Amino acid sequence: MDTSSKPTCRIVRPSNTYDGKQGLSYFEGIAAETVGSKGICMHVLTMPPGARAKAHLHESHETAIYCLSGSAHTWYGDRLENHVILHAGELMYIPAGVPHLPANLSNAPCTAIIARTDPNEQESVVLLPELDALVKV
Repeated sequence: MDTSSKPTCRIVRPSNTYDGKQGLSYFEGIAAETVGSKGICMHVLTMPPGARAKAHLHESHETAIYCLSGSAHTWYGDRLENHVILHAGELMYIPAGVPHLPANLSNAPCTAIIARTDPNEQESVVLLPELDALVKV
């Protein structure tokens, strides 16, 4: 039996960053690109004070967020008509296909762990530039 193609456990040290289509920089984590995952992507995001993502959605993929420190505002819905503030120690769920736009309106960094059911980190990201102007921050 060829053991080189057998799945195995892997440790990822999130030291490299990449710029996502959403306009934020992410630390590399668990993804098809890094470990060959088949059904999940998980990475760390630190949004500096004043950071704001572009309005977007993830087609056919759910998102779970755990806020480690700081807080983040998120507008969501077809016209970004809903607003929540996620604080350290809280979790947020974003269903597949729901437009959203996160921003850090505080003067402290916000760090979160983000997991999605899409193993390919950026493939399901759909930018929604027509919604960006709906959120004034």
